[in-house]
Amino acid sequence: MLNFTVGPVMSNDKVRAIGAEQVPYFRTQEFSEVMFENERLVKKFSNATKDSKVVFLTCSGSGAMEAAIMNTLNKNDKALVINGGSFGQRFVELLKLHEIPFTEIKMEHGKALKPEHLAPYEGKGYTAFLLQKHETSTGVHYDIDLVSSFCKRNGCFLIVDTISSFLTDSFDMEALGADIMITGSQKALACPPGIAVMVLSPSALIRIANSKSCCQYFDLKLALCNQERGQTPWTPAVSVLLQINERLKEIDAEGGVQVEINHVARMASYFRNKLREYRLPFEIVSESLSNAVTPLHPTTQSAYEIFLKLKNEYGIWICPNGGDMKDTIFRVGHLGDLKEKDYDKLIKAFVDLKNKQFI
Repeated sequence: MLNFTVGPVMSNDKVRAIGAEQVPYFRTQEFSEVMFENERLVKKFSNATKDSKVVFLTCSGSGAMEAAIMNTLNKNDKALVINGGSFGQRFVELLKLHEIPFTEIKMEHGKALKPEHLAPYEGKGYTAFLLQKHETSTGVHYDIDLVSSFCKRNGCFLIVDTISSFLTDSFDMEALGADIMITGSQKALACPPGIAVMVLSPSALIRIANSKSCCQYFDLKLALCNQERGQTPWTPAVSVLLQINERLKEIDAEGGVQVEINHVARMASYFRNKLREYRLPFEIVSESLSNAVTPLHPTTQSAYEIFLKLKNEYGIWICPNGGDMKDTIFRVGHLGDLKEKDYDKLIKAFVDLKNKQFI
């Protein structure tokens, strides 16, 4: 199987080998040291301040999105949220569920965020801003510098979902003034799903300390207290945390975050050049691309039918969409243990489908 989805992605041999081992007991000093190292390297790769903290939650990235909202926002806030796809919509739904006053900036699929989208909200008393740095469903990489400048001028608490863009595109938490960064184990970390990672700035820590969480499992005060001793309040996905440790150390040893970003960028560029070389009947639909994924609109066939054909007849997984994008957009990811030869196989399959007049 070749997996070009955007999570879970292909893992390397060392990561998979850890998953094949017996799960060790974790209430030990040895496991605590692993957790301290995980925190140190995540802070290093996100360029968080020294007094920032990291928590590891056993859930998907969506769990961390909800934890961020329920632990740092309340009815006295006034939030802005970018909604340009499935994951922006998830933030909208969570704000509604937790009764946080908000205004939604609705973006057309594939459209870049520009100054005119934010201009109407200058000086209007907004206290928080939520967005996906990369809206994975449509492949749009939002201008985080634009958002950062807006938040600094307007005093907004900035929550950023970097679930699919961490380690694929640059993110400097300190320079941006971001307050919460969220990512997950199954994207560029290239580990199995099961762990969400939250980097919390000093401002976020103050909000958390003064909040009353309505949920025990996602109470970040408990998570922070336990991380002080290198532990989690509940039984975590132990093997995944060990796999994350292997990946973080590997990235660090190979030159750090920029080397990893450069690798993902090369894979994205290689694939996009091949699309043009073979004149395949797909249109890139994003005005602002991330290195993480290439979103494609097929001009001759349903996107979902192409996904099924590749999966069932070629043993290749691309990433389908749901809802109103099911038949119009599929995505090819550039995350995980992928090489140029893997993209050659995908291109060969596309060419074969073209020759068979399926696409």
